[in-house]
Amino acid sequence: MDIERIRKDFTILKKGVIYLDSAATSLTPDSVVEAAKSYYYDYNANIERGVHSFSQKASREYEIAHSKVADFFGVDEKEIVFTTNCTYGINLVANSLRWEKGDNVVTTLLEHHSNYLPWLRLRDRYGVEVKRIKPTKEGFFELKDFEDAIDSNTKLVAITHVSNCLGVIVPVREIGEIAYRKNALFLVDGAQSAPHFSINLRKLGCDFFACSGHKMLGPTGTGILYIKDDLRDRIEPFEVGGGMINSVDIDNYSLADGWEKFEAGTPNIAGGIGLGAAVEYLKNIGMKNIEKYERKLTRKMLEGLRSLEKLTLFGPSDPEKRTGVIPFKVPNMSPHEIAFALDEVSNIAIRSGLHCCHPFLKSVLHEPEGTARASLYFYNTEEEIDTFIEALKEVM
Repeated sequence: MDIERIRKDFTILKKGVIYLDSAATSLTPDSVVEAAKSYYYDYNANIERGVHSFSQKASREYEIAHSKVADFFGVDEKEIVFTTNCTYGINLVANSLRWEKGDNVVTTLLEHHSNYLPWLRLRDRYGVEVKRIKPTKEGFFELKDFEDAIDSNTKLVAITHVSNCLGVIVPVREIGEIAYRKNALFLVDGAQSAPHFSINLRKLGCDFFACSGHKMLGPTGTGILYIKDDLRDRIEPFEVGGGMINSVDIDNYSLADGWEKFEAGTPNIAGGIGLGAAVEYLKNIGMKNIEKYERKLTRKMLEGLRSLEKLTLFGPSDPEKRTGVIPFKVPNMSPHEIAFALDEVSNIAIRSGLHCCHPFLKSVLHEPEGTARASLYFYNTEEEIDTFIEALKEVM
C-alpha cells in the first residue's frame, strides 16, 4: 500500500488534521465526492419508471451501486438494501419481523445503542423478553452463556461484530452456529467491521448484516442491510409507498421481490451512488491489505500508549483480538478535556464520552464519564501516531 498516494485522494487531509475518529465517521475520498456530485451535475433525476435519458442513467447507476456492494460482500444484488445508516437497518429488521408474546431476543451488554434500544422497544410494545449476555471488561464472552441463553423461544440473536467502545473482535461465526443450531435468526451489527475486514457474508453465516456507509468512506446518510435471500418473504417492510410495489388496485397491493421491497419512496440516490464508489475504492486497495496495515498501526499505538505511565488502556491487550478502536483515560482529566486539549494543542481529532454504549461503560467497565477514544483507518500513518503520543504526554 502506498500510503502517501492514498492520502492524496483525501483533499480534507490538506487541512493538517490528524484524524483519529474514524470509528465515528470516516473521511471521504475525492472519488466518492465526485461520484455523488456527478449525479447532481450530470443526470439529476428520479429513478425507476422514467423513460428520459437522465432517469435511465440515474436508475442504472443506482442499480450498479447495489451490485458493487453485493460483490464487495460476496452476495447477490437482491439481498442488499440501501438504508440511511446502520441504525435504520437494525430497526428495519426489528420492526419487520412478526413478534409474539413469549418470543425472546438474545443480545449483549457490549452493544451500541442501535443494537440495544430496538430490542427494549420490542419488549415494551409486544412483551418480548430481552436476554443480555455480559462480557468481561476486555469484551470477551463465554460461548456457554449463549448456549444457555438461546432457547426454543429465541426468535433473534443480535450481536456486534466489533465493539465500538473497546475494539474487541467478537466471535460472531461461533455465536451464529449456536443460534442456527437452536433455530434462531442471527443479526450482526457490522458497523465497525465492514470498513476494516474482508467479509464474505455467505461464509460469515448470518441472516442479517447491517452497517453504515459513512464509516467506510461513503457519504453520510447511507447504510447497508443484507437480508438473506430466503428470508425476504418472511419479513414485511415497515414502510410502504412508491417504488417498492409490483401493483396496486383499490383494495390490494403486491410488493416487489428484490431490494426494492424495502426501499420505499425516493431514496438517497446520490448517496447510494457514492456508496458504490466507496466500496469500489476499498476493493481496489484490497481489504486484506487494509487489515494488515491497520494491525501494524494498532500495534504501534498500543505500544505508545502503554509507555505512558499514568494512562489506563481498555480493551484486549492482544492486537490480534482487536481493531484500531482504542479507548483510554488519564487521571485528573475527563475524556472531554483530553479530546479538547488534543484538538487545541496538535489539531488531533479523537472521540470522547460514552460512545452510545452506556450499559457497558456504566455497568461493566464502571466508567460513568466514558473514555477518550482514538480510532484508526488506513489513511493514518505511523508518524501521526508518534505525534499523537507526544501530544498526549504534553497534555497529561
